[in-house]
Amino acid sequence: MSAREGSLEAPTRHPIDWKDPGFRDENAALDEMQRVFDICHGCRRCVSLCNAFPTLFDLVDESSTMEIDGVDRHDYWKVVDQCYLCDVCYMTKCPYVPPHPWNVDFPHLMLRGKAIQFARGTPTRFRDKMLSATDRNGTLAGIPIVVHVVNRANRSPTMRKLLEKQLGVHRKAWLPAFSSDKFRKRAAPSKIYPVRDGERTPGKVAIYATCYVNYNEPGIGHDLIKVLDHNEIPHVLAEKESCCGMPKFELGDLESVEKLKNRNVPALARLAREGYAILAPIPSCGLMYKQELPLLFPDDADVRAVADAMFDPFEYMVQRAKDGLLKTDFKTELGRVSYHQPCHLRVQNIGQKTREMLQMVPGTQVQTIERCSGHAGTWGVKKEFHETAMKIGRPVFRQMGEHPAGEDPDWLASDCALAGHHITQGIGEAGSDVAGRLAHPITLLRMAYGLA
Repeated sequence: MSAREGSLEAPTRHPIDWKDPGFRDENAALDEMQRVFDICHGCRRCVSLCNAFPTLFDLVDESSTMEIDGVDRHDYWKVVDQCYLCDVCYMTKCPYVPPHPWNVDFPHLMLRGKAIQFARGTPTRFRDKMLSATDRNGTLAGIPIVVHVVNRANRSPTMRKLLEKQLGVHRKAWLPAFSSDKFRKRAAPSKIYPVRDGERTPGKVAIYATCYVNYNEPGIGHDLIKVLDHNEIPHVLAEKESCCGMPKFELGDLESVEKLKNRNVPALARLAREGYAILAPIPSCGLMYKQELPLLFPDDADVRAVADAMFDPFEYMVQRAKDGLLKTDFKTELGRVSYHQPCHLRVQNIGQKTREMLQMVPGTQVQTIERCSGHAGTWGVKKEFHETAMKIGRPVFRQMGEHPAGEDPDWLASDCALAGHHITQGIGEAGSDVAGRLAHPITLLRMAYGLA
């Protein structure tokens, strides 16, 4: 094996051969974990990213040999449980990712472990399947009478104690409210505008609304439509839309991921081939279509077509500006903005497009925090992980609650709405009064344009 230190080449990803019977061979997976964990132990560059690596290094340091061979292989699952597949170690830290011959892909090795755990059944399987059923939860909780009961229960300390005991959802974890007015039901139809394709951007947009925008914060989607309309960009909604599959992916439930892919991709692929840019306003959903589905289904031409057409909204807006096709007639200054770039946006390798866009607004000073908030989808609300999620997020809470201009921020923002609320919870628990200034970046852009 080569002893070359690090790699100068750009990271590459190998397809995930998850249908091969060997993928769920527990002994083979543990052998690969031992190999990779030994490399991680010798490097330790990722120790500050999340709790997976401190858990691993503590196991090594407390073993009889202080090497990976002294760790009970059964304890490897403790490391798997702490990984929430943010992908930051692979994309920003690890010097041994492919094409380096050591071929370290820590997140997808942890995915393999989660797939094995899910297949054999875990003690929290019912809870995990419930939390990850976003379409079902949103549909049921969004029924007009039911929605008020659910939202009231989520705010009730008594009900939250019961929820923690019965389902394993931490009593103090922030939970999203549900809306009975789904985004898709209330979305304004597009006005008739000419399609103006640019060098970098298609001139018409298809909105993949995502479960969160549909069921929890439809205002994000409505604000996106207002921004598109102001810039005279015609839009449609995706004809059929189910969950992108990321919550199931994070559990290792890859069969459910495939079922969701089969529901979503054919309609999205038709839009892609008709020349639409597909916008997903939640970073995890965009990442699922851009990266994870193409790696799970590398021979599916429709999956590749969707991946090529998928844009983060601010990626699209900044590219539109470079094409000279975006209006910059901003009417409202945003002041001091503390902006958090979530992990699933960082690893898309598109740069800080949200910051670039917001900084185009006169009278706006954006500070960017590129660090994990700790929420990690459903992981951070679970009883056994919530306190760790808050610990991981504390450096972000502190930085977001301050501003280098020397005063409190006027606005707190994150492209990941879940991370944004997690951050404001942490800031609020620290006693700051700025936690109520949260707004999604798309909402800030709508405000900057002076749109009602």
